[in-house]
Amino acid sequence: MATTAVPNTLDVADSRLRVGGSIMTLAAIGFIGYAVIFFVRNFTDSFLELGIGPGEVNVGKAAIVDFSPPLFHYIGHLHIAVSGFIAATGLAVAALSWFGVRRGEFWAWATAVATPVLALAVALPAHYPNNFDTLGHLGLVYAATAIFVVGALVSLPAVLDSRD
Repeated sequence: MATTAVPNTLDVADSRLRVGGSIMTLAAIGFIGYAVIFFVRNFTDSFLELGIGPGEVNVGKAAIVDFSPPLFHYIGHLHIAVSGFIAATGLAVAALSWFGVRRGEFWAWATAVATPVLALAVALPAHYPNNFDTLGHLGLVYAATAIFVVGALVSLPAVLDSRD
């Protein structure tokens, strides 16, 4: 006679931690991917960020260079710096999610969640009044954030249970 094993609470918690932490890690890698795109575009004729075109900024790389080479270099240095901070944030969140959340560490979960929340709380508001909130520009960030939230919600009950 075959018996069916009923997963115990620890198996379910471990599964939630593995799945949720892995989803969070995947999303964090998506943040790094966005940073790479941001970085590369700085050195191409596109120059401006992904999803920002003539509808949002009526001049391109050549016009900025013609207007002011120092301004062009300043904007480029900002692109490089911001892409570095986005990539670093993604790396930190990926490490917290993979090595901390998957082990049920509440501090790692809280830090992994707080880090992109802080980054987005600072960065996103400036996009809306200036019409830089295009789906082409923010779509990948929104997608990675939505995936991240799913992972955080999947893992949260198990992380909270592991505190007991």
